[in-house]
Amino acid sequence: MNKSTLALAVAVGVLAQQAGAAGFLEDSKASISSRTMYYDADMREGASTPANRQRETAEGLKFDYLSGFTQGTVGFGIDAQALVGIHLDGGKGHHPTGNSNSFFPSDGNEAADEWSRLDGNVKARFSKTEAHLGGALAPNLPILIANDSRLLPQTFEGGTITSKEIDNVTFNLGQLEHASGRASSNSTGLSVAGATQDSNKFQYAGADWKVTKDLMLQYYYANLEDFYKQNFLGLVHVYPIAANQSFKTDIRYFDSSSDGKNGDPGFQFNNNNGFAKEKGVVDNKTWSAMFTYTLGGNAFLLGHQRVNDDGGFVFLNQGNLLDSNGNPEGAGGASFYSFTDATVGSFIRAGENTTFGQYSYDFASLGVPGLKASIAYLNGQDIKATNGVGKDLSEHETDARIDYVIQTGMLKGFGTTLRHGTYRGNTSTLDQDQTRLIFNYTYSFM
Repeated sequence: MNKSTLALAVAVGVLAQQAGAAGFLEDSKASISSRTMYYDADMREGASTPANRQRETAEGLKFDYLSGFTQGTVGFGIDAQALVGIHLDGGKGHHPTGNSNSFFPSDGNEAADEWSRLDGNVKARFSKTEAHLGGALAPNLPILIANDSRLLPQTFEGGTITSKEIDNVTFNLGQLEHASGRASSNSTGLSVAGATQDSNKFQYAGADWKVTKDLMLQYYYANLEDFYKQNFLGLVHVYPIAANQSFKTDIRYFDSSSDGKNGDPGFQFNNNNGFAKEKGVVDNKTWSAMFTYTLGGNAFLLGHQRVNDDGGFVFLNQGNLLDSNGNPEGAGGASFYSFTDATVGSFIRAGENTTFGQYSYDFASLGVPGLKASIAYLNGQDIKATNGVGKDLSEHETDARIDYVIQTGMLKGFGTTLRHGTYRGNTSTLDQDQTRLIFNYTYSFM
């Protein structure tokens, strides 16, 4: 029994005696969410094999229970989460196996019929500070974002603390030890892309400071033991021009360096399959600036990102971890805090200069609330060749998206999303057309 499961079992026993306490039940929330997803990834090069043309449909069900807190100076509570993935279509011939599939786990050379996962957290609240301990954590911070771009979400095991004791400042700190992939029943250690060894210690601390109602400053420090150390600085400012106009500035800076065994066999970072000044070692500085002008339902975004020449941008992943039989421990997949985390590509190799833009429209301005559409374009240039002396490489991607959420009636809250991405380049990422059709619905019964 892992530590988070043991802690949850003990907490449930203690809290069962206090379940009638005001707040614990009265403030509880429970919901069940359904996500049906069609995923089509068409590699534009090579034969039409499962590895080059993936077409699958699956249903994801997620149950969440969030208790309130017991009374007293220190209040206690529990959170529980159950996940089930059911494969609907796309068997042999349409399902890539192994580490190449982050949509649904494999059973031999076909998709598994289903997979499931059960996790939970215990929590405590004192004044304006909350602590959570368990295996159903989903951080959303500049230095770590839990991925929810497939059927069911990625979760983490460990402990986190969030404090708002100082007005206009939110402090976040924590230590995470394992992750459960977005298409896996198993938890793994923490790692980086390309590594075959893991770490059981990811520590972070930082703060969001709301200087004024329009300006926020951020600083975070993170350390994945034996892999990397990372500092983040952020600035977000919204300048209101008129009742329906605003101009937003979003500036981000990451400084990442090697830690512990990084660079040793098994602990090497693949630098996103790009150039590295020192093979397998983390050595990166990345900055980006984004500007968004909003006018009524229109939003125009323009930005630029620069990755330095010494190595690729690094973020926490689950690496290429294998079990004792040499099989993947669980389909991974991770998100990172950048606009260039696009539908297909990432645009984070050494030397890369990426200019990107997006236009989006909210049809509520035309009397159709719940309908939104956007189109984005990213162009990455000056990517250093892997050997450091070859011709610079380039890549580009066009992404389109339409979202609609029903606003009234029996199906209120039922959402539909259609995403399409077209990626082309001369890097190690294969040219690809990717389509996702998603139906979401959440029913809250507490």
